[in-house]
Amino acid sequence: MTARMTPVPFLLTQGDALGIGPEIIVKAFQRGALADVCVVGDPAVLRRAARVLRARGDVPELPIAVIAHPADLCDVPPGCLPVLALPEPVAGQTELASLPWGQIDARAGRLAAACIRQAVAWTMTGAASGIITAPIHKEALFAAGESFPGHTEMLAFESGRHTPGGQAADVRMMLANDELKTVLVTVHCSLRQAIEAITFDAVLSTLRIAHQSAILWGQPRPRIAVAGLNPHAGEGGLFGDEEIRFIGPAIRAAQAEGIDASGPHAPDTVFMRARQGAFDLVIAMTHDHGLIPVKYLGLDQGVNVTLGLPFVRTSPDHGTAFDLAGTGRAEPDSLMAAVQLARRLLGGRLSCAA
Repeated sequence: MTARMTPVPFLLTQGDALGIGPEIIVKAFQRGALADVCVVGDPAVLRRAARVLRARGDVPELPIAVIAHPADLCDVPPGCLPVLALPEPVAGQTELASLPWGQIDARAGRLAAACIRQAVAWTMTGAASGIITAPIHKEALFAAGESFPGHTEMLAFESGRHTPGGQAADVRMMLANDELKTVLVTVHCSLRQAIEAITFDAVLSTLRIAHQSAILWGQPRPRIAVAGLNPHAGEGGLFGDEEIRFIGPAIRAAQAEGIDASGPHAPDTVFMRARQGAFDLVIAMTHDHGLIPVKYLGLDQGVNVTLGLPFVRTSPDHGTAFDLAGTGRAEPDSLMAAVQLARRLLGGRLSCAA
């Protein structure tokens, strides 16, 4: 008797229901980019996005197959978008498919958070290979009563809930494209708070996470450049001493552990050098220091990766684009790149296994 084939898919959370997430998901599926991917979301929201695109002539009729568990993927007929509906609808969910596009709404934030939590729960049990997340809106998340400033912090907390001790994972954000990979020491906080958060331990931990993550995706000895915080990396303390007190000592400690780290380098030139091939990764101290260079190269291929989680997680590097939501003009290139990178980071092991 032949064993039934069960899928080990990636899960794709639909993001904010009133942003472009549902539309780019439908477009990516129609372009054949979501094989072995299940969407975690609201079927009514995704049907509305499909209607918008069909009215523009962008996509044909799209049947949606509502399934209860990731293992049901192999039962989905070809050409149907597989959608994992939440086991329990959240408050206000039924109204979302009739609300105006492009607005901040607590109901959308509540549903987005519930989709993330359910995706993490399934992935932590081994029912899924990893998670790809469509964009959420931080203000909608806050309006829903969530304390997390973004995906990175929420995923760290939720994955920790499913591990012994319940400790949130120590994670870092990486933004990547084919030309540049940047890992951040600090993420979603004010610039003043970010500067205060730059410590020896924070920099060393980032170096360790970046190094170990690169090894996992098949790069045994990554060359890691560490950008300074201050202009010219402090110029020997003339423009600030964080490089002397924290960043430099952390680099030397990492080198003593066998990590190929260098710096601190002047942040205004290190990204150019990495793009030219001098380094494999750049560690930046603050959110905008690290993300502006990558996003300047183009949003269409940029991918957000969370390092340090017990599973692969990627995301487009753009937001909810409320100004485009409901128009059908949003393009799925960054989402498709996120799916492709997730598969590469996993080593191509997505399949239906007995």
